[in-house]
Amino acid sequence: MASLEELRSVRLEKIEKLQAAGMEAYPPDITSKETLSQAKNNFSEGRMTSLVGRVMAIRGAGAINFIVIDDGTAEFQIVLKKDEIDENTLNLFKETVDVGDFVWFSGELFITKRGAESLLAAEWKMAGKSLLPLPDKHAGLQDKDEIYRKRYLDTLTNRQSREVFKMRSKVISAIRNFFDTRDFMEIETPILQNQAGGAMAETFNTHHNDYDIDMVLRIALELEHKMIVAGGYPRIYEIGKNFRNEGSDPTHIQEFTMMEWYAAYQTLEQNMQWTEELIKHLAKEVVGKTVFTTWDKEGNEVEINIDSEWQRLRFPDLLKEHADLDITTASLDEIKEKAQEFGMDDHERDTTGKANLLDFIYKKSSRNAILGPAFVTDYPGDLKPLAQQNEDGTARVAQLIIAGAEITNQYAELVDPIKQRKLLESQADAKARGDKEAMEIDDRFLTAMEHGMPPMTGFGMGIDRLVAFLTEQKNLRDVIFFPIVRPKE
Repeated sequence: MASLEELRSVRLEKIEKLQAAGMEAYPPDITSKETLSQAKNNFSEGRMTSLVGRVMAIRGAGAINFIVIDDGTAEFQIVLKKDEIDENTLNLFKETVDVGDFVWFSGELFITKRGAESLLAAEWKMAGKSLLPLPDKHAGLQDKDEIYRKRYLDTLTNRQSREVFKMRSKVISAIRNFFDTRDFMEIETPILQNQAGGAMAETFNTHHNDYDIDMVLRIALELEHKMIVAGGYPRIYEIGKNFRNEGSDPTHIQEFTMMEWYAAYQTLEQNMQWTEELIKHLAKEVVGKTVFTTWDKEGNEVEINIDSEWQRLRFPDLLKEHADLDITTASLDEIKEKAQEFGMDDHERDTTGKANLLDFIYKKSSRNAILGPAFVTDYPGDLKPLAQQNEDGTARVAQLIIAGAEITNQYAELVDPIKQRKLLESQADAKARGDKEAMEIDDRFLTAMEHGMPPMTGFGMGIDRLVAFLTEQKNLRDVIFFPIVRPKE
C-alpha cells in the first residue's frame, strides 16, 4: 500500500498535468447556480444548471462515468458520457480527478435509466485539488484520537457524526429563541479576567504583558451577569466559553460552553419551572422525542423519559440515606472521616474546606444513584456562597440531575451585601488553607451589590453536556468540534 507521502506526490503530478492543459487547480472564481439540495428540490428534466461539490465516489472508466458529489447540503450524481463532452476534457478528468477533489460541473438535468436524478455534464473544472486521500467512505475514521484531531474528516465521512453537530446548532438556536421570546437580552462578558469568581474551580492562569498583571480565564459568567442586572437590565442571558483547570473524563472537559441567565423579580420556583419547560421543549420540538438512552456512571445503559414527573430531592436527605451522614449535626472531623471512607486521600482531605468535603461525599455516595430527571435542592450554604441562605445552613439552590450527571444549576440569588461579604470571607479563608477551588473576595462585585441589586434568580447549564444527552453520546468530546487533545510527539 502506498504511503501518504507517495499518494501526495502523485497528486502533485496531477496538478502539473492540469496546469499543462490550461486548467487551474485552485481557481479563484468558481460559483454554482444553486446548492445540491436546491437542485434536488427544484429538479426538472432538461433544465440547464451548474453544480459544484466534493467528489465522494467515482464509478466507471470507459464511455460513461458516474460521479457522486457533496456540497454539505446534499449528494448529487454527475454523469460524464463520451460524445456528450469533449473527449480531451473527459480524458483529463479521468487522469487528474480523485475522490476528495472539489469539482464544478455544468450541463443538463436528466433522469437515468435506473431512475436516478442526475446532471449530464457538458463541461467541468477543477475547483480545488486535494493532496491527501479521504478515509474509506464506509469505514470512516476508526481511531477516536484521530477523530478528535481531524474532526473535519469524521463529519465528512460519518453522516451520524455530521448530524450530531447539526443538532447542536439547532439546540443552541432553540435555546436563544426560548429566552428571546421571554424578553431576555443576550449579552457578552469578558473571558479574560483579573480574578475568577462565580464558581468553585481551579483556574487557567496567564499574564497581560502590556499592563504587566496576572490574569485568569473565566470559570463562570455569574458575577458580571449580576452586575449587569444591577445596571438596570432585568432579564439577561449569555452562551459562552468557560475554562476550569480540572480533571478530564467523558463528562468533564477543561474548555466548555456554558449558558447562564438571570431574571430580576423572579423566584427559584419559577426558575425550575422554566428549566423544565426548556428541556421538554428541546426534547419534543427540536429532537422530536422524549425518551433518551444514556449511561450511568458505571457505564450501564439507561432510558430517561423527559416527559415524566420530575422529582424533588434534598441534599441533606440524600447524604443521610446514602452516606449515613447528618450534615446538620456532623463535626468537621466526622465529615473528613466520611470523605476518607469514600476515597479521598489524606492530603486532599486536610486541605479541602467543609463545603467541598460534603460535595465530594455527595458525588461519591448519592448523585450517581439519581436516575432523574430530578431537582436536588438545599445544598450546603458554604458550597453555594452566592445563593440565598436558609436558616438550617443550606442554600436556596437546585440542580437538575439526569442519570447521575448535573445538567443545570440554579439559585435564588443572594443580593444582601453584608451576608455576601461574610460568605466570601469564609471562602477566602478556605482558599488560604489550601482549598484551590474555593472562591476569592471580589470587591468589584461587592461594591456593585452595595449600590443595590434587585431580587433575582439565576441559572447555569453546560451546553456540551445537554447536547450529549439529547444526541445520546457517551462522551462530551463527541459533541465538540475540536476537543482538547494532547499534542502528538
